[in-house]
Amino acid sequence: MTAFIIANMAPIMFASLVVMLLLGYPAAFSLGAVGLFYAIVGIQLGEFRPDFLQALPERVYGVMNNDTLLAIPFFTFMGLVLERSGMAEDLLDTIGQLFGTIRGGLAYAVIFVGALLAATTGVVAASVISMGLISLPIMLRYGYDRRVAAGVIAASGTLAQIIPPSLVLIVMADQLGKSVGDMYEGAFIPGLVLAGLYAGYAFLVSMFFPKATPGLPKEAIGFREESGSRGLVSLGMLFLASCVFGWFMMRNSTVHGADYVVLSMFCGIIFAFAVAVVNWVIDKLTGFRFLSKMAQQTTFVMVPPLFLIFLVLGTIFIGIATPTEGGAMGAAGALILGAAKRRLSWDLIRQATESTAKLSAFVVFILVGARVFSLTFYGVNGHVWVEHLLTSLPGGQVGFLIFVNVFVFVLAFFLDFFELAFIVIPLLGPAAEHLGIDLIWFGVILGVNMQTSFMHPPFGFALFYLRSVAPKERYTDRLTGKRMEPVTTGQIYWGAVPFVVIQMIMVGLVIAFPSMVMHYKGVQTNIDPNTIKIEVPQIELPPLDLGPPSK
Repeated sequence: MTAFIIANMAPIMFASLVVMLLLGYPAAFSLGAVGLFYAIVGIQLGEFRPDFLQALPERVYGVMNNDTLLAIPFFTFMGLVLERSGMAEDLLDTIGQLFGTIRGGLAYAVIFVGALLAATTGVVAASVISMGLISLPIMLRYGYDRRVAAGVIAASGTLAQIIPPSLVLIVMADQLGKSVGDMYEGAFIPGLVLAGLYAGYAFLVSMFFPKATPGLPKEAIGFREESGSRGLVSLGMLFLASCVFGWFMMRNSTVHGADYVVLSMFCGIIFAFAVAVVNWVIDKLTGFRFLSKMAQQTTFVMVPPLFLIFLVLGTIFIGIATPTEGGAMGAAGALILGAAKRRLSWDLIRQATESTAKLSAFVVFILVGARVFSLTFYGVNGHVWVEHLLTSLPGGQVGFLIFVNVFVFVLAFFLDFFELAFIVIPLLGPAAEHLGIDLIWFGVILGVNMQTSFMHPPFGFALFYLRSVAPKERYTDRLTGKRMEPVTTGQIYWGAVPFVVIQMIMVGLVIAFPSMVMHYKGVQTNIDPNTIKIEVPQIELPPLDLGPPSK
């Protein structure tokens, strides 16, 4: 029996951890308890030396000394301050007015704002709660199907999981031993494509089920000109001019990929903001405007979050700042934006600080528990057992990726993304590297897959966040005075199902088109190193004059 336990310690440990997690014990304490228990068992059976656990303090200190993880509290604080500063409310109001008359316009606005909030906050809870409080009553007021409205809001909030500066990408990069900047750059395009797929789904619903996504009535649209027009031509001309200016400023640049997009966007928004400021000054002095009200309002609302995106992501992408420094600048920028909107208060800062401390402590406790578990697991060569198990799967890289994604998808029903990142990723990474899979590409694939953990009925956190702010009982709409039906939990769950399917389609797209991620490596040279020939010219040396022979 002793020989059997020693020979199979690794699978027994893994099975014990799975049982404890399924029983509902917290992940941090389950990891620590399993690791300590089997370390003591191993010492008693003679598998480990008596001083085996003396290595534990050094591993825990390594967690405390990890500079990369400092980015988590910075980005969390930034997201919470922005969520309470009213930026989401201003964005949803303005973009909703912009898309309002189009069938499904509010759904497009929610997806667009969700992507913007994801690129500025990086916190799923902040995005879902903000949009649920602001946009859900409006969508219900104008007759949106409750399942469609709930699904769009929950799914758009989860874009903060994959669009940088995502917290899970920081953890993913740390666990895979890769650069956070590379992980951010690799995830940038897949995140935008996923937002586009959400918008495509909203378009299909509006085409085949028009009553589920009606447009806003004309009387609900503001920012009109004196002639009654909406001023969209002026906004379109400003957008086109900003794009041309951004291209002109970057035409001789050597940057590429996400770097080029972010820098071009920065140049464009500076141009648009300058034009809007000049228009505002001339309007105040003379009463003449060359921009419409819609163009000016959209510019003033859009520029702050876009500038914050450059401040955080742009500086990381072009190498000016590390992710930790970018997060610090983002937190400072969020405070400045809150102060500019006159919504910054000590109470707001206190609440954001407390929530940041709780989330950071949660992450660190899981990581410490994972270090305790991995000390024993690696001591019994568990990583070798997992690597052999995964690399022996049929189908090579494709078979490995299919199995791993199905495995993570099933685990996401029971574990959240932090637990998956700390428990599963360290075991999968070495096997992926052994098979020659690029770890940044692998990390982005799993990041999109793990995003489903927020949307899985019945334990998806995004669904819980939306449930907490959605009306549970009949209520009276404050604008129309109508009695409105509540949003049921079943409607929220059924609304999430199509978006879970879309997320899995996105996993397949990232696997099928790795160039969406691999652009992070930069422009590759077209020169084949095997064809390079180095020719050393023949140099004729003069004869040496050694002088007369010595006597």
